[in-house]
Amino acid sequence: MNPNNYNNNNFENYGSILPVVSVATNFPTQKIIADEFTLNREQRAAFMIITSHLDGDSRCRTGDNNGQLIMCVPGCGGTGKSQLIHALSKYFLITKRMQMMRKLAPTGIPAAEIGGKLPNEKEVQQRVARSLILQINCVVKLTQQMRTEDPRYRQLLERLRHGQCNYDDYELLLTRVIGQPSVGSLRDSPWNKAPILVFQNEVRTQLNNKAAETGQAPMVCVSQDTCKGKPIEDPRLIKKLLELSDSKTEHLPGLLSLVPGMPVILTQNIAIELGLINGMNGIFRQLVYDEDSVSTDVISEPFPNNTRYIHKPLYAIIEIVRSKIECKFEQLQSNLVPIPLMEQTFRINIADVLPKDKKPKSNQKTILSIKRRALPLLPAYCITTHKSQGQTLNNVVIDLKLPNETDDIAAIYVPLSGVKRLADLIILIYFDYKILLLKPSKSQLAEIERLDKLYLETQTRFSEWL
Repeated sequence: MNPNNYNNNNFENYGSILPVVSVATNFPTQKIIADEFTLNREQRAAFMIITSHLDGDSRCRTGDNNGQLIMCVPGCGGTGKSQLIHALSKYFLITKRMQMMRKLAPTGIPAAEIGGKLPNEKEVQQRVARSLILQINCVVKLTQQMRTEDPRYRQLLERLRHGQCNYDDYELLLTRVIGQPSVGSLRDSPWNKAPILVFQNEVRTQLNNKAAETGQAPMVCVSQDTCKGKPIEDPRLIKKLLELSDSKTEHLPGLLSLVPGMPVILTQNIAIELGLINGMNGIFRQLVYDEDSVSTDVISEPFPNNTRYIHKPLYAIIEIVRSKIECKFEQLQSNLVPIPLMEQTFRINIADVLPKDKKPKSNQKTILSIKRRALPLLPAYCITTHKSQGQTLNNVVIDLKLPNETDDIAAIYVPLSGVKRLADLIILIYFDYKILLLKPSKSQLAEIERLDKLYLETQTRFSEWL
């Protein structure tokens, strides 16, 4: 951002908002906000650099990019990046500049955490993004861990980020494997309510379906699939579509098993400003559906024989503990939110799902576009590590056995770093020591080195704050 590039004409759309250069720097306001949000030294330095630049402080001018401040504040999970953004948002608000601020995040959970939005995917161009990243001219690293309270575990996580764990780290993690004396039973509290983190959607689906078998006759919501506006009639294709992993159907499940009181997770963004976002957790309380659409005819073998299949669900009522909705819905208790059906389109190669004798000839089109209407929910007894990113979990059960094709260090770091203490997690099965030695790629190391150099330059420029 470059306050000197704005003129009065640029602010016609902002009503009474003043140009940045005409707003006097107010150091007491900066200090008050930094204290209010209990910013540590590194957070405070980033906050002071950004707000001072915004106020036209000549010390914060740069000689490149037309004087723009293009800043990066890197930090691993739990170092307080969201808290810094909250403090900056408060400063923009107090100085009457909120309409000049745009907050974006790549997924729903962090977007909701900072009160931001998701970028339009069509606007995202990797080359342009890379060009912008290469123009970064200021770096403040956040290194103080604000989430993890266990000192020894915090050191383990720091080594894990660099692929430098030792055998003592491995043995420490093994003390949390099921069956060890220090590990409680999954049948006891709090573990009987803790989510299980796995890497693959297929494993997650199987575990969720099994966990939903509580002795009650389960309800299974059946998606409404059409092709070219018409219902699909081939029973084999219907069955295959319903049993597809939701990772292949834009995250709308074909068969959704529901039992009142079970944890669920939202798979679509319904209203980001209200916190109804992809990855949000809740408790399923009630299903509203067309009573004439209930069937007991078996659709899928994994479900018990007494399953009721709901072919026309209308909406699900979910209890949201951390709801941003300030008023309650008519005839519903507070924190209860109706979740409607959502619609998505996905493509499928029918040659992959039909038996050999039914597959189309080589010259026939085999790609179908399927439109699906379904509840955007999944059981949350078990979730993927991707869905857990950006969340702090009170307790969690994790699977550290990586799929064969995975060699990304983040796949291990994300599930392990989501808790405050080592005692807050249980590991499902024994795992190989070598997964703790996965290192960043060459391109990642090169980028880390570049940012480290910029951080040293920033420390020299702003020595009074760093």
